[in-house]
Amino acid sequence: MTPTVTRETTQNIHAYGPAPTKVSPRDNEGIAPKQDPSRVILVRPHQFTPNPLTETDNRFQSTPSGDPDQVAQAAFDEVTNLERTLQRLGVGVAVFEDATVETPDSVFPNNWFSTHDDGTVVIYPMHAPNRRAERREDILSHLNRSGVVTRVIDYSSAETDRMYLEGTGAMVLDHVHRIAYVCRSHRASQPILDKFCADLGFRALVFDAVDSFNSPVYHTNVLMSVGTDVAVIGAEMIRDENQRAEVLETLRSTGREVVELQESQIQEFAGNCLEVAGADGPTMVMSTTAEKALTANQLSRMSRHVGIESVDVSTIESAGGSVRCMIAGNHLAPRSL
Repeated sequence: MTPTVTRETTQNIHAYGPAPTKVSPRDNEGIAPKQDPSRVILVRPHQFTPNPLTETDNRFQSTPSGDPDQVAQAAFDEVTNLERTLQRLGVGVAVFEDATVETPDSVFPNNWFSTHDDGTVVIYPMHAPNRRAERREDILSHLNRSGVVTRVIDYSSAETDRMYLEGTGAMVLDHVHRIAYVCRSHRASQPILDKFCADLGFRALVFDAVDSFNSPVYHTNVLMSVGTDVAVIGAEMIRDENQRAEVLETLRSTGREVVELQESQIQEFAGNCLEVAGADGPTMVMSTTAEKALTANQLSRMSRHVGIESVDVSTIESAGGSVRCMIAGNHLAPRSL
């Protein structure tokens, strides 16, 4: 008997996602967790502008200069260039268009859903009300058609209780060792984080990270990135020495070489990068802003483990996120034809 996709619910958490489909248990056999995705999803905005509802707690945001139509065109082109770069590396890319003006942060899809090697798709509660419209049935349907989805877990109704967990922005996931690294912020509510960890078998490592103005880092994925054999992190922004030591020791104990970044480099999005599995091996993809901020020694240490590829996304960075925020990794097993 073949199982059906399940929608898991708890009190105050309702289901949302594609209709149940039949899957073969053989499709997921022998699939080991992998840190770097070989397939990804991008959203290309046609009416890009920084989100006014997120600028109060996202200190990475800025106001882009130029005519709004030119800014929108530049952002459109930046996603296209990222798509072409990923394809050249041998990464499978699915691009979805957003022609609306209602969802200014749709270019950052990794915040509202994540995928996992066991066939799970998770949908997350978003802090800014206008970000909740980013959740799209066509993207969920694509995941269900192209990959093996065994269950959809939806936490989005936690928004009614003012609880949030903004996906792999709020969490940096070690898929192999099942660790969720999380900076405390109001975009990562502890009850939903606890539920995520219980549902998916992760352990949360929660810590505090602030900038020089003592403002909390709004998303963990601007502070750090965890690859297969290398991790980058703005450890100095974890002011508590015990917390910092625990995070660094955990990264090293799981086999990563740790490249520490300065706060000034974090402000240039050097922590907001993502390792992907290309045709010629793992590659760390980042923005040109980030690469320019890194020292020769830091790049050399990273290059022992990954290729380095940078893309200009300076217009999109005005919205407070960079390359990693733009990429939603697809960790689902491909569906057998």
